[in-house]
Amino acid sequence: MEKFKLKAKVREITGKAVKNLRTNGEVPAVLYGKKKENQNLTITKHDYRKLFSEAGTSSIVLLDINDNGSKNVLVQDIDFDPLTGEPRHIDFYEVSMTEKITTSVPLKFVGDSIAVIELSGTLVTNKDEIELECLPSDLPHEIEVDISTLIDFESAIHVSDLKLPDSVEIKDNPEELVVTVEPPRSEEEMAELEEPIEVPEITEEEAPNETEEGETAENTEEEKAD
Repeated sequence: MEKFKLKAKVREITGKAVKNLRTNGEVPAVLYGKKKENQNLTITKHDYRKLFSEAGTSSIVLLDINDNGSKNVLVQDIDFDPLTGEPRHIDFYEVSMTEKITTSVPLKFVGDSIAVIELSGTLVTNKDEIELECLPSDLPHEIEVDISTLIDFESAIHVSDLKLPDSVEIKDNPEELVVTVEPPRSEEEMAELEEPIEVPEITEEEAPNETEEGETAENTEEEKAD
């Protein structure tokens, strides 16, 4: 198992004041675990970008707090700013390396499909992650799905077709469809899509009355999480 490392510092600042941390390039975080007291932390945005470009969110991370030894953690949740896409808060979950965990791991589609390249089909992915149960040391960073087996429009890859070590148990329904290829649309179907949509005219009597919008309450969920 590849090990990823991340430095963190104990955080005393909470509530609305954490906005100052974000302004200074830090991300507030919380570490929690089974029978463990929650611990407020902070990491730098620079370290966050470097780590998650390599490890993603489904790898065991060695979290070093105040240079005082490392803890094995999983990224449980990341709250992103909807406008900037920057992380606003991260939840870390401390795991025991001797106890099995259940978590989702992303799928990575590799290879080329003849049905797509030669038959002009459209690749349709029904799942982008799979739930697994295993020891933390056996947790894969991602699961590769070879789409070269999709040679026609009858071909399909199901959960049961995914290849994983015996030490890793897939929790998803084995009959679930993972990926398939749809045939190209016929000329008749394309013509129907190009037809203009008729919008019924609304009379003055049918038009709804205009109402003034009230002020919305300020969203405080972010401060509550911190």
